[in-house]
Amino acid sequence: MVNPIQVQKFLKGVDYPANKSALIETARQQGADDDVCKDLEQLPDEDFQTPAEVSQALGKLH
Repeated sequence: MVNPIQVQKFLKGVDYPANKSALIETARQQGADDDVCKDLEQLPDEDFQTPAEVSQALGKLH
């Protein structure tokens, strides 16, 4: 499991609200590793309004 704070480093520059694919795409562009991308792929298919919502959703995965 990756740390949600670590994940936020890879989501710098995301325009919120953002959907799951936008988060994954941005993370890849920022150099996120496979573990980060795998966790993002497990997020629900919904629009996230803030970075805090993404962190909350990541915390619920594990």
